[in-house]
Amino acid sequence: MGSSSDTDGGTAARVVGTLLTWLQEKRDPVFVVATANRIDMLPPELLRKGRFDEVFFVDLPSQVVREEILRIHLAKKQRDPADYDVADLALRAVGYSGAELEEAVREGLYDAFSEGCELASRHIARALDQTYPLSRTMRDQLEDLRAWARVRARLASTQTPEPLPEDSDGASPPRLRQEATRNPFIPRQSS
Repeated sequence: MGSSSDTDGGTAARVVGTLLTWLQEKRDPVFVVATANRIDMLPPELLRKGRFDEVFFVDLPSQVVREEILRIHLAKKQRDPADYDVADLALRAVGYSGAELEEAVREGLYDAFSEGCELASRHIARALDQTYPLSRTMRDQLEDLRAWARVRARLASTQTPEPLPEDSDGASPPRLRQEATRNPFIPRQSS
């Protein structure tokens, strides 16, 4: 959606227009599911009832879900998850996405291969410790998205989201300069 007629010849606008028309005029019972990482960039007409009837917010995985994600990726790499301290690894990974957990397993495998040994929990822990997850890089945007979701979306989980991790020195990273205008999709914080 960040494109324009200057960069894509108007293709994005035509695709969205075609999708909107189809969503409005479809006659057959069709179940449409779409995902967006930047819902604030979607045109409001796409989000109204009758087109997409519900907007769900899927937050970062909880401790239990992170453990399961690690088990899945260890098993995919032909490793028995019971051989690893999955609970400790998941505890180290507060604020990590599923993709970041998958990458930590992959990076751990590279480190273990480099050392000439079998993958161990320490390899994955090292990979996690050396990762700067998006929940820290884009902390302000994620907090804004969570605030937006509390009042404008159906939460996909009943669990209370975990607080986002702080930097190791306790200070928040400098905020990236964003557009000067306030995003109308994010509710104003009460003072």
